[in-house]
Amino acid sequence: MKLDSKIPEGHISQKWTDYKDHLRLVAPNNRPKIDIIVVGTGLAGASAAASFAEMGYNVKAFCYQDSPRRAHSIAAQGGINAAKNYQNDGDSTFRLFYDTIKGGDYRAREANVHRLAEVSGNIIDQCVAQGVPFARDYGGMLDNRSFGGTQVQRTFYAAGQTGQQLLLGAYSSLSRQIGLGKIDMYNRHEMLELVKVNGKARGIIARNLITGEIERHSAHAVIIATGGYGNVYFLSTNAMGSNVTAGWKIHKQGALFANPCYVQIHPTCIPVHGTNQSKLTLMSESLRNSGRIWVPKKKEDAEAIRAGKLKPTQIAEEDRDYYLERKYPAFGNLVPRDVASRAGKEVCDAGHGIEANDTNEGVYLDFATEVQNKGRQTAYAKGNHNPTQEEILTLGKKWLEEKYGNLFTMYQKITDENPYETPMKIYPAVHYTMGGVWVDYNLQSTIPGCFVAGEANFSDHGANRLGASALMQGLADGYFVLPYTVSDYLADDIRTGKISTDLPEFVEAEKNVKDQINKFLANNGTKSVDHFHKRLGNIMWNKVGMGRNEKGLTEAIEEIAALKEEFFKDVYVPGSSDELNPELEKALRVADFIELGQLMAMDALQRKESCGGHFREEYQDAEGETLRDDENFKFVGAWEYKGYNIKNEELHKEELKYEFIKIAARNYK
Repeated sequence: MKLDSKIPEGHISQKWTDYKDHLRLVAPNNRPKIDIIVVGTGLAGASAAASFAEMGYNVKAFCYQDSPRRAHSIAAQGGINAAKNYQNDGDSTFRLFYDTIKGGDYRAREANVHRLAEVSGNIIDQCVAQGVPFARDYGGMLDNRSFGGTQVQRTFYAAGQTGQQLLLGAYSSLSRQIGLGKIDMYNRHEMLELVKVNGKARGIIARNLITGEIERHSAHAVIIATGGYGNVYFLSTNAMGSNVTAGWKIHKQGALFANPCYVQIHPTCIPVHGTNQSKLTLMSESLRNSGRIWVPKKKEDAEAIRAGKLKPTQIAEEDRDYYLERKYPAFGNLVPRDVASRAGKEVCDAGHGIEANDTNEGVYLDFATEVQNKGRQTAYAKGNHNPTQEEILTLGKKWLEEKYGNLFTMYQKITDENPYETPMKIYPAVHYTMGGVWVDYNLQSTIPGCFVAGEANFSDHGANRLGASALMQGLADGYFVLPYTVSDYLADDIRTGKISTDLPEFVEAEKNVKDQINKFLANNGTKSVDHFHKRLGNIMWNKVGMGRNEKGLTEAIEEIAALKEEFFKDVYVPGSSDELNPELEKALRVADFIELGQLMAMDALQRKESCGGHFREEYQDAEGETLRDDENFKFVGAWEYKGYNIKNEELHKEELKYEFIKIAARNYK
């Protein structure tokens, strides 16, 4: 199979403009003749569905939650990037483009990333028009803060709930179209199969999660916007329902799956506290603007803290190792996520971890310095040039509360510790997945008519995503890319007419779904779905996690293959198919996670280099940084499904060409 990325010719700054100027259009009077299915209603899906309905297409939108407002996009706390340069500190479209390529360790597609940077400013204008309450400075202008991997302030935010506010904006647009009858909204429905007719995506098979009914839905194009696959690790910052099923089903129908080994480990998660935990909680990266990350320099101090004999506030300044500031002085605590995460693992592996859990893993995120600085600045601004220490502390804490109050409250409720008084405990955890379904410049998969948006595709982040870029990509795809590229595809369908769900392809797809469900329910197994999911997660975290090596990856491939066989033989799924059955939902999803996990290990094994979130221990420089092999691995690895045995998947390579950015070693020092 030859991969055609359909990247336009021309200068990088003109590619998207020239390309969309020559795309075919569907006239307004023809749009009501065409149906579009959107699976997933987070930022990418909701914005796409609302946009297409506004244009006049008939849209069916599906989500497994009880409302689109429950999409995991709501959990993105810190902000959204855009090259507005409001702070006049040197930002530009090119700078955002460059930072994103560099942050992804030169493993992203140039043209897609530049387009993302180009439309970023439009996203902010769109959201402001929707009423999204972005933070503003004292003069009423939109405020910005910094995120990892940049030296400018380009992140727009709404306190610590940016994702929630952006999702409510997209949801309001979605709801308006639902009210006008242009969108049929299917809540509590899960896509379980893609239907192809004559090689084209023409519909889906979905299960009504309340009644268990299996439904056929047809359309002229299908858009998958179902998020990432971080829950393959069981413990992650993702919502517990987040899954890969829609993406994996289209993979098995012919859509290539690209760079599955590229997984982001986020450095600021609340540490694991026990073996029975089922969900991890993320503290926003925005906190790294104000917090300083450290561990005790002396192992005996770390041991005393873990034993409860010493408090972090009792550790003298000279006995603290601010390791990110020490190793990366140019960026300090705002290095990219993969860099910060590996550094945290390194100090904990050396015995300096501060959390009293099974692995002694944890570091401090300390706001004491910020309290002092902001308290003094605030006092000075009020005319008090000689404030007392008590006044400084009071004003500094108040400043923090205004900036991050809901995040601090959340942390205190979870840990029962006051982060205004004592440092937060954090440790890296699985967060975002840069890999996903392979798409071309049009965001179309290798299945004609099947488009993939947001985190579900691979296109924009290379081997590591910069903070505050997930929300940007989701809305860029939904509002400003898909309306052009999908319309170009649909220009051939104005005379097609309604797609019948009585076609043999729909009958067969429905039968396949029912057969899989019945097989699970008839299985005389003895172990729960979670039993297998946890075992998969342990394999993935220990051998396909932050540190990877040939031995561990080889073992993981075999262990997951064995786990798959055991899963299908011994999983127990109670209940029936014609009712609300969460265990059945989980079984279907975990079956896909197991296969994906094996492919992730295979992808990591073949990529004999370190880049971004993919850290092969055999390939690092003298200082422990990633060591890329640009001569042999400057490509997108896209895998083709070849049947039940995942070991038979075939790797296809899309060469990455850098015409406008000079590829170089990543340096944040």
